Amino acid sequence: MLTEGAARQGFDLLDETWLLQQVLPEIGAMKGVEQPPQFHPEGDVWIHTCMMLEGLPADAPVTLAWGVLLHDVGKPPTFQSAAETGDRIRFNHHVEVGVSMAEAICRRLRFSNEETEQILALVDNHMKFGAVEEMRTSTLKRFVRLPRFEEHLALHRLDCLSSHRNLESYDFVRRFLEVTPPEQVRPARLLNGDDLQEMGFSPGPLFSQILQALEDAQ
Repeated sequence: MLTEGAARQGFDLLDETWLLQQVLPEIGAMKGVEQPPQFHPEGDVWIHTCMMLEGLPADAPVTLAWGVLLHDVGKPPTFQSAAETGDRIRFNHHVEVGVSMAEAICRRLRFSNEETEQILALVDNHMKFGAVEEMRTSTLKRFVRLPRFEEHLALHRLDCLSSHRNLESYDFVRRFLEVTPPEQVRPARLLNGDDLQEMGFSPGPLFSQILQALEDAQ
């Protein structure tokens, strides 16, 4: 249903036949959950998600399709009205909550570990695009080195086109990838764990701290 080019129709039918509440009640819970209109003029979380599903092409990767479906799954339980926050509707910590919920769904539906890891990464990182223009170069390079980054980029594009339609962050990342040589995005490591052991360090949490600091400096 998600990968044959008619994902929205499929989920509309699931909803109309009351099967959605039986199979994926977490998605059904999105209906009627309002969003701040300045960022989401299209409507509630369900409408936004359905619009993204409508944009999924035929033969979309399974992990991208499920990332689209679950990227905002944490919004219903974290909803706070403007009256509660004092300024506008907010979904504080919806990403962290969403990752936990998405993991439970993936386990329930018996996804492979590899598929689950990618779906959770898509949910976990989908809000980071809003900060790409302010990221340090080393942080941006680490971000675009995420496995199957093209899926993260595709999800972000659908997210924008199904809400405020502002593609500035998407275009910024695309330009960065176009003008930055691959060897600069993924430079060969100056040191690895084996080198650290040869220098007398014992394997442990310090390894990742040293290697990450060195990678940032590089």
